[in-house]
Order: sequence, then C-alpha cells, then structure tokens
Amino acid sequence: MQVEPDFLELLKILVRHKVDFIVCGGIAAILHGAPLMTADLDAVYEPSEDNCRRLLAATAELKATDFDVTGRHIVPDLDKLRKLRLHLLNTSHGRLDLLRELGGGAHYDSLVDRCQTIEIDDLQILVLDLEAIIESKEAAGRPKDKVALPFLRALLKLRDENDAS
Repeated sequence: MQVEPDFLELLKILVRHKVDFIVCGGIAAILHGAPLMTADLDAVYEPSEDNCRRLLAATAELKATDFDVTGRHIVPDLDKLRKLRLHLLNTSHGRLDLLRELGGGAHYDSLVDRCQTIEIDDLQILVLDLEAIIESKEAAGRPKDKVALPFLRALLKLRDENDAS
C-alpha cells in the first residue's frame, strides 16, 4: 500500500488510542526545525501489555500491514508488538516505523527524560530532544543518517548560541 503520508493523522490516531510513544527520527528532527525530509513517522513505544493493546487497536484503525517486499499481507499482532524490536508498517496514512528501542538499547523509559512536549494541532506529543536525535543517528550510522548529522549539529549549535545570548 503506497499512500501520500499524512503524519498528523497518524499522530492523531495514536493519541486517540492513548498510545504511549515518543516521536523520534526525521519527524522529530523536523519538529525541532531541521531542514530535512522523511518518508515515515518513527516512534518508540512503551512495551507494556496495556500499551501494546492500545497500539494494536491504533494499527487496526490505520489498516497497518508489515512492509513486506514479497507483497504478503501481514498485520501486526500483540505477540509481535511485545517481542519484536522493529515494526515497519504501511498504513492508510503513510509509513509508520514502530520501535521498542533505539540503537544502543535506549528504550521508552530511558528516553522519556530526554523528550520535549510539543503541541501540534492541539495534540501534546512527546518528541525526542535534539541531542538524543543526534546520538541515535550517530549510533545508526546509516548513509541517510550521516547526511542529516551536519544539519542537526548546526541546528543544535545555533540553538545553544541563541540560548546563551
């Protein structure tokens, strides 16, 4: 399923289902002011049983299926949400990548203190702070992350300079 991304609608559905999650990756960087583009919404979720059930309900509303190069129609299930580290999903509102943890083993509980709450269209969204985004992209080391790092470091330096003045 290839659709035009509507990240705001993805966020609204996650919030409506009361999913505990943190926006990370490219969208988090953009929300901090980075001049980047991304094709998906990345979110670290809290892996408790109750939260996984709420997340499963949200993925059902989103008509989510695993991103599968063979074209199989595989829907998320509770057991996978509780156990697997990464879920690459196609949804009715674009790509959604759900992570139990970031690279280096950083999970929801260890990341909450490294977030800012950002208001988007009357939604209160937890977003990973800029320093943590940089660390996660350094740890991932993918080519697309290496390209983004100079922009993120420059943005952090500019923010720090503005805070100092």
